[in-house]
Amino acid sequence: MYWGTRADDLIVKAMIGLLERNPSLPKDRVDDVAIAATTQEGDQGLTLGRTAAILAGLPMSVPGYAIDRMCAGAMTAVATTAGGIAFGAYDVAIAGGVEHMGRHPMGGSADPNPRFLAEKLVSGDALNMGMTAERLHDRFPQLTKERADRFGMRSQQKVAAAYAAGHIQPDLVPVALRSEQGFGLATMDEGMRPETTMEGLAGLKTPFRPHGRVTAGNASPLTDGATVSLLASAGAAKELGLQSKMRLVSFAFAGVQPEVMGIGPIPSTEKALRKAGLTIEDIGLFELNEAFAVQVLSLLDHFGIDDDDPRVNPWGGAIAIGHPLASSGVRLMIQLARQFEQHPEVQYGLTAMCVGLGQGGSMIWENPHYRGGRKGK
Repeated sequence: MYWGTRADDLIVKAMIGLLERNPSLPKDRVDDVAIAATTQEGDQGLTLGRTAAILAGLPMSVPGYAIDRMCAGAMTAVATTAGGIAFGAYDVAIAGGVEHMGRHPMGGSADPNPRFLAEKLVSGDALNMGMTAERLHDRFPQLTKERADRFGMRSQQKVAAAYAAGHIQPDLVPVALRSEQGFGLATMDEGMRPETTMEGLAGLKTPFRPHGRVTAGNASPLTDGATVSLLASAGAAKELGLQSKMRLVSFAFAGVQPEVMGIGPIPSTEKALRKAGLTIEDIGLFELNEAFAVQVLSLLDHFGIDDDDPRVNPWGGAIAIGHPLASSGVRLMIQLARQFEQHPEVQYGLTAMCVGLGQGGSMIWENPHYRGGRKGK
């Protein structure tokens, strides 16, 4: 639906929506704007944070920059600006990401250094995300196609239920569309398939390997989208009358072999928990990016969490609504923040995702609405 919409216009529209929803924030109080994109070319190039800030109507005094950590771009934008706040350099910052995968396919213009293959630093298929997911199935035989398909089906069902309950819509920004058919308005995510069944999933093709296990039904679709968030110090939030939705407790990134990049959130989550002085049992809500079902399942198995644990992706995830690479990290945060409002008995939540080239990113958040009760299990 965004084929006729520029990538920079998507992130600008999201930023305008954010500013409109926080009218007490003087625009000149924004200290920096960090916007991520995986493919930084064309309408996703030209230092997105700065160009988007100007186009969104922020004063010329507000600086900005672009950032890239592939799938964890927006998550890294949040981590970087949050670090500036913690250091005392910033009071208020805007962080987000955009990916127009229709215009800019992942790795479309990349020129990987030949040493990667010549010196056998990585496997030849390590840059194919679908093949890295197949390798997880190979490495962990208990992660069967049936489990992945069921997780994908449940994601579709949970997203549909969340939409029906009106949980997701409050955080969406309508976007005007232009196509050969005329003009329209995008008011919801595209590509959801709530009618999905296990029988239908069983018959899908395995595009990455003959008789493989990764299909369009247990992986995220190619999607265009943008997300943005507002970060502030506690003092600035109070001064400016900004509503606190979450408090960042810790974050961590970790590296793994690129061939099995899907296990990246396991060491990054362990690292983030250790830095926060918490254990996995303290986490009451999980928002895990569903790049592939097998990637989420590998993390759940590692931490001894059931596939159907109600704490995990209660509103579904990327298998149903897509994974516009650099923007997805903030979507996870937005959904967790909304869930915190509904669950004052939960103190801590986790957002985590795998990252291309063998990385993982994790962030632990505290619920400002916590009133005592269960932490995790």
